[in-house]
Amino acid sequence: MPPEQPAPPQSPEAAQQQHRSESKPRWAERLHGLGPVIGLVLLCIAGTLLNGDFATVDNAMNVLTRTAFIGIIAVGMCFVIISGGIDLSVGSMAALIAGSVIMFINWAGPATGSPLLAVLLGAGMAVLLGAMFGLAHGLLITKGRIEPFIVTLGTLGIFRAYLTYFADGGALTLDNELSDLYAPVYYASLAGIPVPVWVFVIVAIIGGVILNRTAYGRYVQAIGSNEQVARYAAVDVDRVKILTYVLLGVCVGIATLLYVPRLGSASPTTGLLWELEAIAAVIVGGTALKGGAGSITGTVIGAILLSVISNILNLTSIISVYLNAAVQGFVIIIVAFLQRGKR
Repeated sequence: MPPEQPAPPQSPEAAQQQHRSESKPRWAERLHGLGPVIGLVLLCIAGTLLNGDFATVDNAMNVLTRTAFIGIIAVGMCFVIISGGIDLSVGSMAALIAGSVIMFINWAGPATGSPLLAVLLGAGMAVLLGAMFGLAHGLLITKGRIEPFIVTLGTLGIFRAYLTYFADGGALTLDNELSDLYAPVYYASLAGIPVPVWVFVIVAIIGGVILNRTAYGRYVQAIGSNEQVARYAAVDVDRVKILTYVLLGVCVGIATLLYVPRLGSASPTTGLLWELEAIAAVIVGGTALKGGAGSITGTVIGAILLSVISNILNLTSIISVYLNAAVQGFVIIIVAFLQRGKR
C-alpha cells in the first residue's frame, strides 16, 4: 500500500484565520447571540425615560399586537432566509389575500345563509391562498430554476396589481354584519392578552420546534450552509425549498386573517413595506443573510425590537414618524455590514 500523502500546507492567511476562529472566546459568541436582547432592553429603558406612557401595560399590549402580524410573517421568512432564499412579495401577497377573503366572505354570507360559516370559510381560505402562492414561488424557484429575488420581485407587482384591479383602484370592505362578527379575531382578549398575540406565540413555538427538533429544520439549515453538499448527502433540496416557501405562505395567510378584522377593508396600500419589516426582523434577530444559521427566538425579538422603535417614534418627537421605514432600512444596512464576514 502506498504511503499516505501528507496534507498540503495551509497558507499563512488561512492558518491565521483558523487560529482566530479557534481562539475566539465563547463569551464573545454568547454576547453576539444576546445582541438583539440587549438592544431590546436598552430601547425599552430609553423609551421609558423619554415618555412615561411607554412603560404601561396597555402600551405593551399595543406593541405586541402590532408586532403579531409582522412577527408571524417573519417566522416563515426566517426559514426562507436560513435556506438561502428571499421573498420580496409578502406584503403584496397579504394585500391580495385580504382582498380575496373580503370578497369571498361578502359573497358567502348571503349565499350560505350563515355569516359565521362565511367567516370561518374565509379564514380557511386565507391560509389556503397563502399556501398556494408559496407553492407557486417554490415551484418557479426550484423547477423553473429562477432566482428567488426575481420570482418574488415579479409576484410583488402581480399580487398588488390584481388587488388594485379587484378593488377598482379603491378599497374592498366587509359588510357591516360580517365585520362585527369577524372583529373579535383582532379585538378580543384571552386572559388579558389580545388574540393576535396568542396566535403569534403559538406560531413562534411551532416554528422553533420545526426548525430545531425536526429533520426538515436540519435540512433547511444544511441547504443554507452549502446546497451542493446537502445534495451529496441525499437531501431532497427542491422538496425542502418548496415546503419552505409554502410555510412562509401559510404564515402570511395566518397574519392576514388576523389583520382583516382590524380595519375590515383592503386597499392597494394594505401590507405596504411588510416585506421590509419581516426581512429586517429576521436579520436583526441574528439570522445570517447568506443562510445556514438563524433562530426563531432571535426573529421574535427582532420583530418586537422594530415595533418598539416605531412605538417610541410615535410617543416622542425625536424624529418624524414618517421616517420609520428609513430607520428600518438603516438597521438592515448596519446589520448587513456587521454580518459581512459571517457565513
